[in-house]
Amino acid sequence: MQPELGDTTGRDTVISSPNSQSANVVTADDVSPLIWLRDRIQAYNALTKPTIVLLVVLTGAAGAVLEGSLLSSPLLFALSLVLLGMAAGSANAFNQFFERNVDAVMTRTRVKRPLPSGKIAPWEAFTFAALNGIISTVAFWFVFNPLTALLSLWTILFYALFYTLYLKPRTPENIVIGGIAGAMGPLIAWTAGAGQVAVAPLLMLAIIFFWTPPHFWSLAIYMKHDYKAVNYPMMPVVVGDKATWTRNLVYTIVTLATSLTLLGFGLGWIYGAAAIGLGVYFLLSVIKGVRENTPQAARTVFVRSIFYLLALFTAAILDAAILP
Repeated sequence: MQPELGDTTGRDTVISSPNSQSANVVTADDVSPLIWLRDRIQAYNALTKPTIVLLVVLTGAAGAVLEGSLLSSPLLFALSLVLLGMAAGSANAFNQFFERNVDAVMTRTRVKRPLPSGKIAPWEAFTFAALNGIISTVAFWFVFNPLTALLSLWTILFYALFYTLYLKPRTPENIVIGGIAGAMGPLIAWTAGAGQVAVAPLLMLAIIFFWTPPHFWSLAIYMKHDYKAVNYPMMPVVVGDKATWTRNLVYTIVTLATSLTLLGFGLGWIYGAAAIGLGVYFLLSVIKGVRENTPQAARTVFVRSIFYLLALFTAAILDAAILP
């Protein structure tokens, strides 16, 4: 369970019922209908964590393009990515529902996220998350295949329940273990077309899996005070910044090495040049962070890590689509 406001144990959270209504939720009576509608759409969009959804969909698109079966049907190709985005949005919305008390304490989230800011009621967030999860799972099952539906459902449940409620408040390795959920995009999109697992999407999954710790731990260094406030055992809080930077460096080197393995599975020089160039760019950023050991350096690595992953998988898409 998640820490309650003011809790110092980091273990027990009072999770209100999904039917409870926040007293601060803005209604259509408070503003003009168009402004209210715009704000509601923006709030629900924020509930999905759109940057994460973008990363999941883009990495999934790389898996689908490399697999190739859905390219002959643009509608099915697009639908597979929409459903993948809905599944990711469901997992993220459940995450925010369960962590709303924690988010209300952290400076990074208490204003920007729709639940602690009162823009959406808890029951609305729960319903939104459940509907996205149900629709995406059912559609994957009947339009594509049961394997894809089960992988998608497992990802939602693993992230929303096991990672959010169990791993995150209990172990500094939370993001390492939980990172597998965020890495599932290429595998889910691949199986949507192929109906089976293969080595290539597993390697793409591995890239994202090894990329996740330096990405998230850099944010944790930058926002360490927030995690201390809610007593979450994030790596910088437990072992300190310097030791966390060392771990960032190791995982970044492994990420770079893993990215090159895709050259043996259908990708060529476009991807290879990008993997080397972007990998060196990412690695130098982390090395600079190790040397400077400052929150600002951590923030820089966090931002550049997002660019790295987006650019790397965009290169994979271009390579698979252009080269024979």
